Amino acid sequence: MASLSLALRVATTCPRQSPARGLGLRLLTSTAGPTTEKNVPYQRTLKETEGPSAVARGPSHPLPSSADVVVIGGGSLGCQTLYHLSKLGVSGAVLLERERLTSGTTWHTAGLLWQLRPSDVEVELLAHTRRVVSQQLEEETGLHTGWIQNGGLFIASNRQRLDEYKRLMSLGKAYGVESHVLSPAETKALYPLLNVEDLYGTLYVPHDGTMDPAGTCTTLTRAATARGAQVIENCPVTGIQVRTDDFGVRRVAAVETEHGTIQTPCVVNCAGVWASTVGRMAGVRVPLVAMHHAYVVTERIEGIQNMPNVRDHDASVYLRLQGDALSVGGYETNPIFWDEVSDEFAFGLFDLDWDVFTQHMEGAINRVPVLEKTGVKSTVCGPESFTPDHKPLMGEAPELRGFFLGCGFNSAGMMLGGGCGQELAHWVVHGRPEKDMHAYDIRRFHHSLTDHHRWVRERSHESYAKNYSVVFPHDEPLAGRGMRREPLSGELLAQGCVFQERHGWERPGWFSPQGPAPVLSYDYYGAYGNQAHQDHTYARLLQEEYTFDFPPHQPLIRKECLACRGAAAVFNMSYFGKFYLLGLDAKKAADWLFSADVSRPPGSTVYTCMLNHRGGVESDLTVSRLAPGTQASPLSPTFEGDGYYLAVGGAVAQHNWSHISTVLQDQRFRCQLVDSSEDLGMISIQGPASRAILQEVLDTDLSGEAFPFSTHKLTRAAGHLVRAMRLSFVGELGWELHIPREACVPVYRAVMAAGAKHGLVNAGYRAIDSLSIEKGYRHWHADLRPDDSPLEAGLAFTCKLKSPVPFLGREALEKQRATGLRRRLVCFTVEEKVPMFGLEAIWRNGQVVGHTRRADFGFAIDKTIAYGYICDPSGRPVSLDFVKSGDYALERMGVTYAAQAHLKSPFDPDNKRVKGIY
Repeated sequence: MASLSLALRVATTCPRQSPARGLGLRLLTSTAGPTTEKNVPYQRTLKETEGPSAVARGPSHPLPSSADVVVIGGGSLGCQTLYHLSKLGVSGAVLLERERLTSGTTWHTAGLLWQLRPSDVEVELLAHTRRVVSQQLEEETGLHTGWIQNGGLFIASNRQRLDEYKRLMSLGKAYGVESHVLSPAETKALYPLLNVEDLYGTLYVPHDGTMDPAGTCTTLTRAATARGAQVIENCPVTGIQVRTDDFGVRRVAAVETEHGTIQTPCVVNCAGVWASTVGRMAGVRVPLVAMHHAYVVTERIEGIQNMPNVRDHDASVYLRLQGDALSVGGYETNPIFWDEVSDEFAFGLFDLDWDVFTQHMEGAINRVPVLEKTGVKSTVCGPESFTPDHKPLMGEAPELRGFFLGCGFNSAGMMLGGGCGQELAHWVVHGRPEKDMHAYDIRRFHHSLTDHHRWVRERSHESYAKNYSVVFPHDEPLAGRGMRREPLSGELLAQGCVFQERHGWERPGWFSPQGPAPVLSYDYYGAYGNQAHQDHTYARLLQEEYTFDFPPHQPLIRKECLACRGAAAVFNMSYFGKFYLLGLDAKKAADWLFSADVSRPPGSTVYTCMLNHRGGVESDLTVSRLAPGTQASPLSPTFEGDGYYLAVGGAVAQHNWSHISTVLQDQRFRCQLVDSSEDLGMISIQGPASRAILQEVLDTDLSGEAFPFSTHKLTRAAGHLVRAMRLSFVGELGWELHIPREACVPVYRAVMAAGAKHGLVNAGYRAIDSLSIEKGYRHWHADLRPDDSPLEAGLAFTCKLKSPVPFLGREALEKQRATGLRRRLVCFTVEEKVPMFGLEAIWRNGQVVGHTRRADFGFAIDKTIAYGYICDPSGRPVSLDFVKSGDYALERMGVTYAAQAHLKSPFDPDNKRVKGIY
């Protein structure tokens, strides 16, 4: 039997035989069909049948004529979703599997479960999966799922990796996840076969483990069918019937199969690699790609029994305990794409490409040297689905009501399945998940990206290749860039702008004095015959930001921030979403959608939230009441009834659009939602000198009496019509200028010319992050999420609870106010000059009471600032006295730092500066 070392020598000495050599991306593609003649760990699953052709045709059970929900796909997510639907009382749920359960990609998964990830939501999802497979299912069915708790060990062979693990350990304390940072000697004592000579340390999580795919899915479906659900195997889906309602909205009507049609209002696409095919049946875009993903199983290794599973991220390899052997796999920079996804695939595998797999063997042998003389018992190379941001695709598709996604799990479907299955079931039944699933919500992607082949392919490749990379606070992608450019991007690039990417948009991050730093075309990190960029200024600047210390460009960010506080800064915010809500029912819609009272005279602008029925914040935005226009233009549309102009953060614009559209459809309001994001640019001038600068540019009186805070006007700037709004997102006197796209450059140049003598500087979003946290302004998806209420977040002033006007989420807020807040968002400052980025544990009187959501350095107050939600360990409501009476500390990488809690912003708590009082 070949050993790993022999395979390694063969792979590195034999020349590659490929007719596609030198043809670039053609080397990515595999058109070879899967094979089934493999010796794999799941012998019983394969030996049940000789292959797909031997399966008896016809469904395993008769099809019902109708169903409340139809789940398509019998893998981990399909079975978990069915199980959780049944637990929510949905007895009329049907799961359709074209072959047999787990036959797609689930059956060959490694089944690892690691409890700690650099995301608080994912830690919660993983915890639920663990509860389901290790406890709940066995209690419900009496069957063992195959769960094995042997622990997990993360390997750190450099200082930054160990810092990342220490961050995970601190976050874990907020969720009760036991973990320990071990020295090399302690690691050797725990795992004697491990080479620790090159280690800085490890992170040991004793309650991690592995799951058996077949056992877990069988037990899930047994529990679901006991509650009335149905599982029908050997029943391929051939079509999705769609109807259009009286308001022109497309809705799911039925699922067609080879053996009949099931009438249903709801479909959940859990088809994994085949999810794109199912999506096309319904006219839904599913942005994922299929790739080969492989591991090998070794022969028996003496002394390996009961050892923890290992992830050596720096070597991009994992070592999973497989009885008395190991499974060895990882993520490479040159994965093979499976472009011709076969509908006939079932319980199949690909031949392993040893050239691709070689890098994993090198890392594995270095970490466990005994592998050099250990035989290879089997190879497992199957397809997995991967997405542009390495996050799953979940939620209701914006193109089709009643069509939900639960796919694209990036080889993590088993370990995320329980948590995601539960949230997906809540989404279907209650209209939204219980937790903040925005990072997984299909609506996070702009519609221009979801079917853009190059973008999906490039971003999915980079996400795969960087899966084991350290997650740094200021990382940016290099793939799929330049998809959506702001009108001023050329101007700003010439002035040294270092751009950030947010869902296709290029937005200013910060400004470098070294000159232009363009993002070059994606080089696939030198894979597939591409030449890796050798002189890439942007990539070099990005590399310098890879730290958990204060980043080296911190002085430049400081300069931008202090210029804004002391003189003025101009921020290019053209990537913001800019929508119009117009029509006969626009006022009714606005009253229902927005938590604040926006029924004010034309010319007013209101900061408000949009809530869900649970009282959670779906968005924060500004809403400006419009006067009817006589000539249609991007700045002043014509309309009957009422009109509102909405400005929302660009990174969440698609989410906002989908939320508003869904509410309008559900409530049947007669109004239009018009997207003018591409037609309008936006710059914001903030700081004590902003009035003096803009008074030279705008044809209107900017005095406090003539132009009060929270108002807007149509005026001219440098001869061009603009909409000026007196607003601030950094706590300074300032205005936003909303400008027709073609006028952005001349207006910007006029502002910069007028500001030259006042010290006006360009500033980016890194400065916005610092300035806004210093002032205590909230950021959606950090301080505010769909599972946070405005009362908990200190935004009660945005809610019209004193008025009798009903709005979405009002009942939930009233109930919460009556019973008391179980948590509150609190501001903390740390005197010691220490960098923090969020996810630090919050200690109160010696107990962990939460974790920070967001942290940054405030340059005007010269302190680290953090915001996080705290709770009372006793379970009682969190009163203001509880907040004020505690002694606090924030834990960063295992070290605690004394912190002071604040009930008001530590900077300008009386809000004088936004009023122009300096």
